[in-house]
Amino acid sequence: MKTLLLMRHAKSDWEAEYGSDHDRPLNHRGAKSARLMGRVLADQGLIPDRVTSSTALRARRTAELAIESGNWDAELVLDRALYDEGPRGVLDVAASAPDVPRLMLVGHQPTWSMLVAALTGERVEMKTATVAVVALDIATWAELPGATGAMTRVLQPRDYDPGR
Repeated sequence: MKTLLLMRHAKSDWEAEYGSDHDRPLNHRGAKSARLMGRVLADQGLIPDRVTSSTALRARRTAELAIESGNWDAELVLDRALYDEGPRGVLDVAASAPDVPRLMLVGHQPTWSMLVAALTGERVEMKTATVAVVALDIATWAELPGATGAMTRVLQPRDYDPGR
């Protein structure tokens, strides 16, 4: 049994100066939400063993802030494919992960919603900093492409910070 956590990057700063979409940073609210979700996952016993993030600045910072604030002892790996690829490419990235029990991927819309639907058959609105938790009856991550799972939780910052 494996658990896949799919986290959309936190809210980015459209007003900041940046060269390309890949370099767009988080805004203040986004950084706050990333930290909050790191603590929420720790509080709920859902700390990932490994985090693979898109190389885009907003996704990488989301992962870094969640790891730091949740005090996770998780390895962070950056993979450009989580920025450039669709659901199939993301599944290939996950399939190459070491066989840890709990894997988190941090990336982007619309790929994340499409991936959740492909894995679970459920439609989930993957707003910024949302985490979808998918239980998979597989022994290794290499089995992920073609596998299906069950949505066990959808965690959104607004559910834990009513003052947002």
